[in-house]
Amino acid sequence: MTYQIYNYILYGWILIGIITFFYLLFKQSAPYGRHTRAGWGMEISNRLGWIIMETPVILFVILFFNIAKKPNISTLTYFFMGLFFLHYIHRSFIFPFFMRTKGKKMPLVIALSAMGFNLMNGFGLGYYWGHFAEYGNEYLQKSHFWIGLVLFLGGMAINIFSDYQLIALRKPGETGYKIPFSGLFEYVSCPNHLGEILEWAGFAVMTWCLPALTFWIWTMANVIPRTLAHHKWYQEKFPDYPAKRKAFLPFLW
Repeated sequence: MTYQIYNYILYGWILIGIITFFYLLFKQSAPYGRHTRAGWGMEISNRLGWIIMETPVILFVILFFNIAKKPNISTLTYFFMGLFFLHYIHRSFIFPFFMRTKGKKMPLVIALSAMGFNLMNGFGLGYYWGHFAEYGNEYLQKSHFWIGLVLFLGGMAINIFSDYQLIALRKPGETGYKIPFSGLFEYVSCPNHLGEILEWAGFAVMTWCLPALTFWIWTMANVIPRTLAHHKWYQEKFPDYPAKRKAFLPFLW
């Protein structure tokens, strides 16, 4: 595959991501978690659904990396792959087993639909790292590498810490929702989503490549509408919800 054809595929995927953003912005949020609703067919456990949603991207990246693999892959390329896998190994095999969602269900179709998303992102990143990436030692001298790395690690920390704060709100066996108040939750309804967006923004800056930018755009397309839906849900569910709290950007939005 030529670099031009590869880029055209990603430009098309970006366009679909932008369309998806506006569709989700004006439609109901995907029916899982607090937004679960009937009419979506067969349901599976929330934990199993999460694993099915998150795991395939690891496999697709490995698959397309090996399909496209050229000789002499740089150490820095493997470093970037390692950071990507660090996020998804946690999301696929660690986080789901800390979730206190006993009895909660997710439509199977939602879990399976994530495979299409993961297929394209796995192709974009895996094929790039295997065939087109050129990261020599001189890349470490670029300021955007270090800026992106700090942003990536900081966003990951915010994302993980906020997720476990939410989990800690429930005692073992509980499945209801409560208003979170500590940490960044004092300022926004979804700091976990903010952290995820910062994390992948950092990844795009650090790697400085089209597939990482594409992945970040798709992250925003999925996460921002869901964040706004969460914020609205909190306001409707809890009459005493803090009026000054924003959705996911402190003091702004």
